[in-house]
Amino acid sequence: MTENRGNVLSIFRRKNTSTERTEMHRHLKLWDLIFLGLGSMVGTGIFTVTGTGAALYAGPGLIISIIIAAIAVGISALFYAEFASRIPANGGAYSYTYATLGEFPAWLVSWFLILEFLMAISSVASGWGSYLKGLLSSFGLTLPPALNGTFDPSQGHFIDLLPILVMVFVTALVLTDAKAVLRFNTSLVVLKFSALALFILVGLFFIQPSHWSNFTPFGMGTVFGGRTGILGGAAIMFFAFLGFESISMTVDEVEKPQKVIPQGIIISLTIVTILYTVVTLVLTGIVSYTKLNVDDAVAFALRQIGMGWAANYVSVVAILTLITVCISMTYALARTIYSVSRDGLLPQTFSQVTKRRRIPKNATLLVGLTAMICGGVFPLASMAEFVNIVTLAYLVILAVGLIVLRKREGQPKEGQFKTPWVPFLPILSIVICLSLMSQLQPVTWLAFGIAVLVGCLIYAFYGYSHSAVADKKE
Repeated sequence: MTENRGNVLSIFRRKNTSTERTEMHRHLKLWDLIFLGLGSMVGTGIFTVTGTGAALYAGPGLIISIIIAAIAVGISALFYAEFASRIPANGGAYSYTYATLGEFPAWLVSWFLILEFLMAISSVASGWGSYLKGLLSSFGLTLPPALNGTFDPSQGHFIDLLPILVMVFVTALVLTDAKAVLRFNTSLVVLKFSALALFILVGLFFIQPSHWSNFTPFGMGTVFGGRTGILGGAAIMFFAFLGFESISMTVDEVEKPQKVIPQGIIISLTIVTILYTVVTLVLTGIVSYTKLNVDDAVAFALRQIGMGWAANYVSVVAILTLITVCISMTYALARTIYSVSRDGLLPQTFSQVTKRRRIPKNATLLVGLTAMICGGVFPLASMAEFVNIVTLAYLVILAVGLIVLRKREGQPKEGQFKTPWVPFLPILSIVICLSLMSQLQPVTWLAFGIAVLVGCLIYAFYGYSHSAVADKKE
C-alpha cells in the first residue's frame, strides 16, 4: 500500500530547471521579443478569424469580444511575467508547472502546448493558403480540386497543397541561425503592419455607420454553455492572441531574461489588442457583418468597396507575412519539445542540437512535418476551436501553479515581476477560462477528451519511466 502511494505521489515530483545551463546562445534583446510576439499574434486572427467571428458569433460587437479575450489573455500574461522573472526556464508554462505542481501536471501542460502550437501553425498555414488562393482567383487561376482543399472526397478534395508548401519553407528557415530568423521575422512584421495601416486609412473613408446599427445581433450569449453572442465571440477571438507565450520560450537565448521577458509579453500584447480592436471596427463599418464569413476577410472587404489595388496589396502582404506566425510558433514549439525531451518525457533525440548553430534540429523537423500533415488535411475552423480549448486548459493549470508558487515561495523578490491581487486574479482567470471553454462545440470537447487520453497514455508508457528526475533520484 505504501509503495503504491509512493508511485502515485512520484508523478508530482518537482524540478526547477531555471538554474540549469543549456547549449544555446544568449543574444536576443527586448525588441527581438516584441517582434517575436507581434509576429506570433498578428496573423490568421486579424486577417481571417475577425471576419468569421463577426459573421457567425457577435456582429460588430466583436470588438467587445476582443476586449474580453484580451483581458483573459492579459491576466494569464501577468502570470507568465511573474513566472518568467522568478523561474526563468526554457519551456515556458511547462517548466513553470514542473517547478510548482510537479511532473504529471507539467507533462499535461507540455502536451497541451505542443497540440496548441501544432494546430495554430497548421491553421495559419491554411489561412496563408486561403489568401494566396484568393489572389490567384482574382487573376482567374485555380489549383486542381484534388489539391485545393482539406480532405473531403464528396467535394473532390483530398489534400490542401499550399499549406504544405509554406511549411516546407518555414521549417527550412527555422533550421538556420536563430538571430537571422528573428531578423527576417521582424522585417515581415513591419511589412504586415503597413498592410493593416493601409486597410485602416482606406477603410476610414468608406465606413457606413448604418452597418453598426445592429451592434450586437447575437446578444451577449451566456457565461457558461453558450455558442454565439459576445461571449461566444470571445471564445473564438481568444485564438487571435495565441502566441504571446512564445516569448517566454526564448529564455535560454535572451539577455537578462527576468527583466526583458515580462516587458516583451506585456508590450506586445498591448499593441495587438489596440490593433485588433481598430481593424475589427473598420472591417464591420465598411461591410455588413453578414457578408464576412470568408477566409480572407480584410482583402474581401476592400474588394467590396471597389479598392481592388489595396485588396491585392493586403493579399500579397498577408501571403508574405502570415509566414511570420508560422516562423515564430515553429521556433517556439521546437524549443518546448527540446526542453521536454531534455527532461526525459519525450525521446532524447529531440533534445539534440546542431554543433555549429545550436539549433534543436530534430525537434524542428518534427514540428514542421506534423504541421504539414495537419495543415493539408484538417479544416481551419476545426483547428481554431481545438487550439482554443487546449490553450484554455493549460492556462487553468498555470493559474493554479501561481497560487502554489506564492504559497510555497512567498512574494517575489525585489526586481522580480509581481502579479497583483493573488489569489483573486488566478481564481478569476480559472473562471474565465472555464467559461470560454464551455462556449465551444461538443465535437471540440470530444477531440479534447481524446487528446487528454492520448497524453496520459504517452506519460504512463514512456514519460514516467524515462523521466530525468526519476533517474537522478535513483
